[in-house]
Amino acid sequence: MKKQVLAAALSVAMAGCIAGMNVSAAEAPYHVGICQLVQHDALDAATQGFKDALVEEFGEDGVEFDEQNAQGDSNTCSTIVNSFVSNNVDLILANATPALQAAVAATDTIPILGTSVTEYGVALGIEDFDGTVGTNVSGTSDLAPLDEQAAMLNELFPDAENVGLLYCSAEANSQYQVDTVKAALEEMGYACEYYAFSDSNDLSAVVTTASSECDVLYVPTDNTAASNTEIINNICAPAGVPIIAGEEGICAGCGVATLSISYYDLGLGTGAMAAKILSGEADVSEMPIEYAPAFTKKYNAALCEELGITVPDDYVAIETAEAEEEAETEAATE
Repeated sequence: MKKQVLAAALSVAMAGCIAGMNVSAAEAPYHVGICQLVQHDALDAATQGFKDALVEEFGEDGVEFDEQNAQGDSNTCSTIVNSFVSNNVDLILANATPALQAAVAATDTIPILGTSVTEYGVALGIEDFDGTVGTNVSGTSDLAPLDEQAAMLNELFPDAENVGLLYCSAEANSQYQVDTVKAALEEMGYACEYYAFSDSNDLSAVVTTASSECDVLYVPTDNTAASNTEIINNICAPAGVPIIAGEEGICAGCGVATLSISYYDLGLGTGAMAAKILSGEADVSEMPIEYAPAFTKKYNAALCEELGITVPDDYVAIETAEAEEEAETEAATE
């Protein structure tokens, strides 16, 4: 009898433990690794949008982020994502092309979502890319219509003759963008020249050459350029050479105009994709790459004024920290 009672007690205790384990498993947060290539406004906004979307879906306690920044070093991206794989995270966000490439090299089982990646076929070496990677990889693209960016340059600078295409040669998607824009501009009659820098070390010399030889420059959504807009602006602005930029962050730092997207909204969209994957609602291998829903013509009001450039009425001024400060000051004195 004692043995039966003991067995029954043990059975109840084990059942309780199992139930407790199931509850804990159900309540355990999702673990998400975030590898961001470098710190600048566009990538920062995409990461924040991604995190906000997941917190909105699962709550503050429902998801834990291991957020790491590679400080512009592709090798560091590899170290970061390998640590995510070792820790068996539930999902990896790869913010920018080198981060995506490192994540793909590190795992073919953990779901990977890219963001701030311009063209996935180029980034991953997929020929005849049809919009779906088909493996453990999907994500969002920051590609704005490149032909429309070329048309913007033509709209603002119809009398220019020489256009310099300034970009980092280490970024495959930058090469893709300048190739596409160059073809469009040459059809319009512009003479175009590549000005490639390998990293921030030779940036100043290349920009100096480009600004001395060109009437206007085009800078794509290039992470190295985005992290060094002050260097670019300090050379081009005094030389009176305007820049059409591939995205808003670069434009705010050294450009006069851009056809840009909201990187925060791009991050929100990536986060919504992640929520579906984590909850089991969607299979990452079947999810096509998603694109920004809207594009806006924007301009850098201060730099346009400095260079004497007038933009059409359908352009929207970029809200810079300085502009917000001035607005707050004016409001306070009224």
